[in-house]
Amino acid sequence: KLRIFSRWICSHILSMLKTLYFWKDVSHMHSPMDIQPVIDYVSRCWQLGPVHGIEHWKRVERNGLLLATEDVNVNVVRLFAYLHDHKRLSDGWDLEHGPRAAENMDNLRHTLLEGLTDEEFGMLRRACMEHTITERTGVPTIDACFDADRMDLPRVGYMPDPDRMASALGAAYARHGVV
Repeated sequence: KLRIFSRWICSHILSMLKTLYFWKDVSHMHSPMDIQPVIDYVSRCWQLGPVHGIEHWKRVERNGLLLATEDVNVNVVRLFAYLHDHKRLSDGWDLEHGPRAAENMDNLRHTLLEGLTDEEFGMLRRACMEHTITERTGVPTIDACFDADRMDLPRVGYMPDPDRMASALGAAYARHGVV
């Protein structure tokens, strides 16, 4: 009887979490822009280890989709996932990697990023530029980018601080330890 009760409790907890979007189905969320050329580009350029590499970028993309509300631009969030760390010089402390990534985007503006509107490009550039130095901007798309990256902090031994997340949804994920 205890086992049946435990299963019942677990199923209800899982149901509540799903209701709160903690296991949101993101398989249907695709941006109209094909980002595979960007993924190929950053994968070819990447020379550091796995801490900030492709597996991290995939998790940041997934996190960004989990955080995507109707006022979040999915194109920007998905591109941020693959571009925000691509100009790191080390897997350690490198506060200038965001500005370097943003600067490199100017070189990609009329090639790999030509499908972005000026507004999308500006948000992507700002998100990359500020993701290590700014806590929140009040711009839902940029804040989703920040939180998507922060939600992957456990890979380096840190848990995201709910009070330092940029969005309410990001704070909820961090508060409940679901990252």
